[in-house]
Amino acid sequence: MKYYSKEVAEAPMPQCTAYEYMVHENCERLDGTALYYYGTKITYRELLVKIEASANAFAALGVKQGDTVSFLSVAVPECIAAIYGLNKIGATANTIDPRMDIDSIRRMIIESGSRILVTIDVAWPKVDRILKDINQDWIVTVSAAQSLPFIKKMAMKLMSKTQVPYSETIIDQPTFLAKGQGVKAEQAPYIGDAVVAVAYTGGTTGFPKGVLLTNDSINAVAYNFKYAGLDAHPGERFLGIIPVFTSYGFVCGMHMPLCMGFELAPIPKFVPAEIGKLVKQVRPNHMIATPAFYELLMNSKEMQGMDLSWLITMGSGGDTMNEGLEGKLHAFMKSHNIKYPLAQGYGMSELSAAATFCVNDIYKSSSVGIPSVTTTVSIFDPDTGEELTYGEVGEICVTGPSMMKGYYKRKKETEHVMRLHDDGQVWIHSGDLGYMDEEGFLFIIGRVKRMITRFDGHKVFPVNMESIVSQHPMVHNCVVIGVDDREHSQGQYPMVIVEMDPSVEARATVCGEIFIDCTLRMEERGRPVAVVAVDNIPLTGSMKNDYRAMEEKYSKYDYTQWDPNRKK
Repeated sequence: MKYYSKEVAEAPMPQCTAYEYMVHENCERLDGTALYYYGTKITYRELLVKIEASANAFAALGVKQGDTVSFLSVAVPECIAAIYGLNKIGATANTIDPRMDIDSIRRMIIESGSRILVTIDVAWPKVDRILKDINQDWIVTVSAAQSLPFIKKMAMKLMSKTQVPYSETIIDQPTFLAKGQGVKAEQAPYIGDAVVAVAYTGGTTGFPKGVLLTNDSINAVAYNFKYAGLDAHPGERFLGIIPVFTSYGFVCGMHMPLCMGFELAPIPKFVPAEIGKLVKQVRPNHMIATPAFYELLMNSKEMQGMDLSWLITMGSGGDTMNEGLEGKLHAFMKSHNIKYPLAQGYGMSELSAAATFCVNDIYKSSSVGIPSVTTTVSIFDPDTGEELTYGEVGEICVTGPSMMKGYYKRKKETEHVMRLHDDGQVWIHSGDLGYMDEEGFLFIIGRVKRMITRFDGHKVFPVNMESIVSQHPMVHNCVVIGVDDREHSQGQYPMVIVEMDPSVEARATVCGEIFIDCTLRMEERGRPVAVVAVDNIPLTGSMKNDYRAMEEKYSKYDYTQWDPNRKK
């Protein structure tokens, strides 16, 4: 707490809905820019009008407090307004990644119990394939072109090949808003643990779980950034490249910057290879990205010799940055006149994204920073549950108001992650290993749980792939491991090891079938780079698959032979 003043430590937490907090923080600057969308500026006043119109339209379609609406969309202004509109009337946004496989999208919509789906128009081919299964009363399409300047809008429409079969119940966004004309939606009362959004995260026990983000949990994160002491001021531009359908993007990429009074520049379709061009065009004062994206930025031709003194905060999250990349990035930042060192942070979806971060000059190399003002972090022995002291390595556990309400319809998994300790507090057990030094800085050194982190920070959970592979009749056992990324300086890709009888002659054919099956059934970033057959998968003393032994043996495996388009 030595990093925070007494006034900050004692400042009252927001006691309002997420919508009300965003409005309250900007009530004196309504004519300031809220969204900077490819050259179009939308003021806070105009955003509130859009939110009101969305709330009225949802009310006209029968949405009421406690209901859920599914979103298969990206961070276009219409989507942002619709989400806040739902929160205003006390409803929940079930946010789904449009890049997900069709089976997962179907399951997430059906399990949510929603009767209305808001989808980006380019995702219609996926919606069309599950239309009869999801049984929605209304489907509203939004377009990334809706808020673009006229010429850009026309160009995008000409390029679009998606044809949506509009009907009485499948409508576009203007038709949706028209239904709310003459309707006045009733504003819902503040309930701290009312669910604002369901954001999906992977896990080690099955398919992606829905994290329940509440008014209090996401407001706590915005509050933590507001009182962190950042060199940040209303009106400064924030680059939003983290997808809004993730907890990280929903809270730190949308709600937090808007509550800070920033000019949010949402990027619906972020192309990592073009990050240099994007930063040069948008000229953000603040941005958050994964380590791999900063590596791409540093090496982009657009950044060569460019003065970046206007870039105040470069926040890093989603993965721990290795020391080599951190050193290169700091040299880049210094040579490009960026004032502060890299602001590394740590969090998880279950904590509404952010728990610790470096602030301005409050920084240590390789550390993910200090706990935010309302957050308590401690280290516990993962076997005994004993609380450890400074410098001792154990499981990182976190408590505070940013904790999720739980996993949607996953009581067992919720109880595994959210545990009541002897101190009477509920702690989130992260599954990450680390330690804290005597200055309060947190360091991550590994993971208790199995997880494969790609170069771009995307998490791949082996159990999902293993459940698919094990269905093949020739496979007796399988394990998914991480192999070193041969194309980037850090990260891993998933690879499948399958156990078959030595008598199986066509092993290569079977491995090829499994590879193709995974490619067809899994989202692009979660697909394996190779499938390798072995006679036996070794077991640990407790008779579990010894995936660590497999990782040691195959970590340097040349998977490029499976895809000739990959770099050698």
